[in-house]
Amino acid sequence: MASSRKKAIFRKLSRDWLAGYLPAGDFVHAGQVEMLDLEGKVIVLAAEDLKWICYVRDFNSGELSNPERLVRRTFAGRPRGEGLFVRVRLRDGDVVEGLVANDASLVMSDGVFLTPPDLRSNTQRIWIPRGAIEELEVVAVIGKKPKPAAGVQPPAASEQPAEESVQEELF
Repeated sequence: MASSRKKAIFRKLSRDWLAGYLPAGDFVHAGQVEMLDLEGKVIVLAAEDLKWICYVRDFNSGELSNPERLVRRTFAGRPRGEGLFVRVRLRDGDVVEGLVANDASLVMSDGVFLTPPDLRSNTQRIWIPRGAIEELEVVAVIGKKPKPAAGVQPPAASEQPAEESVQEELF
Protein backbone atom coordinates (compact mmCIF):
# COMPACT_ATOMS: atom_id res chain seq x y z
CA MET A 1 0.00 0.00 0.00
CA ALA A 2 1.31 3.44 -0.92
CA SER A 3 1.83 5.82 1.96
CA SER A 4 -0.30 8.41 0.16
CA ARG A 5 -3.47 6.40 0.82
CA LYS A 6 -5.29 7.02 4.11
CA LYS A 7 -7.71 4.88 6.10
CA ALA A 8 -11.30 5.83 5.38
CA ILE A 9 -14.87 4.81 6.14
CA PHE A 10 -17.26 5.29 3.21
CA ARG A 11 -20.82 5.87 4.46
CA LYS A 12 -23.56 5.58 1.85
CA LEU A 13 -26.89 7.42 1.99
CA SER A 14 -28.49 3.99 2.41
CA ARG A 15 -26.60 3.76 5.78
CA ASP A 16 -24.38 0.92 4.49
CA TRP A 17 -20.66 1.48 4.87
CA LEU A 18 -17.34 0.23 3.51
CA ALA A 19 -13.82 0.47 4.88
CA GLY A 20 -10.84 1.07 2.67
CA TYR A 21 -8.07 3.36 1.58
CA LEU A 22 -8.22 6.65 -0.29
CA PRO A 23 -5.79 9.44 -1.25
CA ALA A 24 -5.93 12.55 0.93
CA GLY A 25 -7.27 14.63 -1.96
CA ASP A 26 -8.18 14.72 -5.66
CA PHE A 27 -9.98 11.38 -5.62
CA VAL A 28 -13.22 12.27 -7.44
CA HIS A 29 -13.14 11.82 -11.20
CA ALA A 30 -16.29 12.16 -13.36
CA GLY A 31 -18.51 11.75 -10.30
CA GLN A 32 -16.81 8.51 -9.27
CA VAL A 33 -14.63 7.70 -6.25
CA GLU A 34 -12.06 4.90 -6.58
CA MET A 35 -11.25 3.26 -3.29
CA LEU A 36 -8.97 0.38 -2.38
CA ASP A 37 -10.83 -2.02 -0.09
CA LEU A 38 -9.25 -3.98 2.76
CA GLU A 39 -8.58 -6.95 0.47
CA GLY A 40 -6.69 -4.81 -2.05
CA LYS A 41 -9.43 -4.63 -4.67
CA VAL A 42 -10.29 -1.37 -6.42
CA ILE A 43 -13.96 -0.47 -5.96
CA VAL A 44 -15.64 2.39 -7.80
CA LEU A 45 -18.41 4.23 -5.96
CA ALA A 46 -20.70 6.91 -7.34
CA ALA A 47 -20.23 10.14 -5.36
CA GLU A 48 -23.99 10.74 -5.53
CA ASP A 49 -24.57 7.56 -3.47
CA LEU A 50 -22.21 8.64 -0.66
CA LYS A 51 -23.23 10.45 2.51
CA TRP A 52 -19.63 11.14 3.50
CA ILE A 53 -16.14 9.77 3.63
CA CYS A 54 -14.47 9.85 7.05
CA TYR A 55 -10.69 9.68 7.27
CA VAL A 56 -10.11 7.63 10.42
CA ARG A 57 -7.28 6.69 12.76
CA ASP A 58 -8.06 2.98 12.70
CA PHE A 59 -10.58 0.41 11.48
CA ASN A 60 -10.71 -1.61 14.71
CA SER A 61 -13.47 0.31 16.44
CA GLY A 62 -15.55 -2.76 17.21
CA GLU A 63 -18.71 -0.80 16.43
CA LEU A 64 -20.56 -2.20 13.43
CA SER A 65 -23.20 0.55 13.32
CA ASN A 66 -20.81 3.49 13.87
CA PRO A 67 -17.28 2.60 12.71
CA GLU A 68 -16.47 6.30 12.30
CA ARG A 69 -17.10 6.78 16.03
CA LEU A 70 -18.42 10.21 15.14
CA VAL A 71 -20.27 10.72 18.41
CA ARG A 72 -20.13 14.52 18.74
CA ARG A 73 -21.32 16.14 15.52
CA THR A 74 -21.72 19.70 16.80
CA PHE A 75 -19.40 22.05 18.65
CA ALA A 76 -19.99 22.61 22.36
CA GLY A 77 -18.60 26.15 22.05
CA ARG A 78 -16.67 28.29 19.61
CA PRO A 79 -14.17 26.24 17.55
CA ARG A 80 -10.49 26.96 18.19
CA GLY A 81 -9.04 26.47 14.70
CA GLU A 82 -9.02 28.88 11.79
CA GLY A 83 -11.51 28.69 8.96
CA LEU A 84 -15.22 28.85 8.37
CA PHE A 85 -17.39 27.33 11.07
CA VAL A 86 -20.15 25.62 9.07
CA ARG A 87 -23.32 23.67 9.83
CA VAL A 88 -24.28 21.13 7.17
CA ARG A 89 -27.72 19.53 6.91
CA LEU A 90 -27.60 16.38 4.81
CA ARG A 91 -30.28 14.88 2.58
CA ASP A 92 -31.01 12.18 5.14
CA GLY A 93 -31.68 14.78 7.86
CA ASP A 94 -28.41 14.46 9.78
CA VAL A 95 -26.64 17.65 10.86
CA VAL A 96 -22.88 17.92 11.26
CA GLU A 97 -20.74 20.94 12.11
CA GLY A 98 -17.10 21.51 11.34
CA LEU A 99 -14.37 23.83 10.19
CA VAL A 100 -13.67 24.25 6.49
CA ALA A 101 -10.93 26.15 4.69
CA ASN A 102 -11.75 29.78 3.95
CA ASP A 103 -10.93 29.55 0.25
CA ALA A 104 -12.47 28.83 -3.14
CA SER A 105 -12.51 25.07 -2.54
CA LEU A 106 -15.81 25.55 -0.69
CA VAL A 107 -17.60 26.48 -3.92
CA MET A 108 -15.37 25.07 -6.66
CA SER A 109 -14.95 21.40 -5.70
CA ASP A 110 -17.01 18.19 -5.85
CA GLY A 111 -17.50 18.21 -2.11
CA VAL A 112 -16.57 19.83 1.17
CA PHE A 113 -13.71 18.81 3.47
CA LEU A 114 -14.37 19.62 7.08
CA THR A 115 -12.66 19.07 10.38
CA PRO A 116 -15.14 17.58 12.88
CA PRO A 117 -15.81 19.02 16.35
CA ASP A 118 -14.14 16.21 18.33
CA LEU A 119 -10.53 15.80 17.17
CA ARG A 120 -9.95 13.05 19.75
CA SER A 121 -12.47 10.75 18.10
CA ASN A 122 -11.64 8.17 15.45
CA THR A 123 -12.64 10.56 12.64
CA GLN A 124 -10.01 13.15 11.78
CA ARG A 125 -11.49 14.66 8.63
CA ILE A 126 -14.76 14.35 6.68
CA TRP A 127 -15.47 14.78 2.99
CA ILE A 128 -19.12 15.39 2.13
CA PRO A 129 -20.10 15.24 -1.57
CA ARG A 130 -22.21 18.09 -2.92
CA GLY A 131 -25.09 15.73 -3.73
CA ALA A 132 -25.46 14.75 -0.07
CA ILE A 133 -25.74 18.36 1.13
CA GLU A 134 -29.20 19.81 1.50
CA GLU A 135 -28.12 23.00 3.26
CA LEU A 136 -24.75 24.52 4.20
CA GLU A 137 -24.75 27.44 6.64
CA VAL A 138 -21.67 29.49 7.49
CA VAL A 139 -22.03 30.13 11.22
CA ALA A 140 -18.84 32.18 11.75
CA VAL A 141 -15.52 33.16 10.25
CA ILE A 142 -12.75 32.27 12.68
CA GLY A 143 -9.18 33.50 12.49
CA LYS A 144 -7.44 35.82 10.10
CA LYS A 145 -9.15 37.67 7.32
CA PRO A 146 -8.63 36.07 3.91
CA LYS A 147 -5.83 37.46 1.79
CA PRO A 148 -6.88 39.78 -1.05
CA ALA A 149 -7.03 38.27 -4.51
CA ALA A 150 -3.89 38.43 -6.65
CA GLY A 151 -3.32 41.90 -8.02
CA VAL A 152 -5.79 43.56 -5.63
CA GLN A 153 -4.20 45.86 -3.08
CA PRO A 154 -6.07 47.17 -0.04
CA PRO A 155 -6.19 50.98 0.12
CA ALA A 156 -3.18 52.54 1.81
CA ALA A 157 -3.71 54.32 5.10
CA SER A 158 -2.94 57.69 3.47
CA GLU A 159 -5.77 57.14 0.95
CA GLN A 160 -8.37 56.76 3.69
CA PRO A 161 -9.54 60.06 5.19
CA ALA A 162 -9.26 60.39 8.94
CA GLU A 163 -12.53 60.20 10.83
CA GLU A 164 -12.12 63.75 12.19
CA SER A 165 -11.65 65.28 8.72
CA VAL A 166 -14.77 63.53 7.43
CA GLN A 167 -16.81 64.91 10.32
CA GLU A 168 -15.46 68.42 9.74
CA GLU A 169 -16.50 68.28 6.08
CA LEU A 170 -19.95 66.96 6.91
CA PHE A 171 -20.86 69.54 9.54
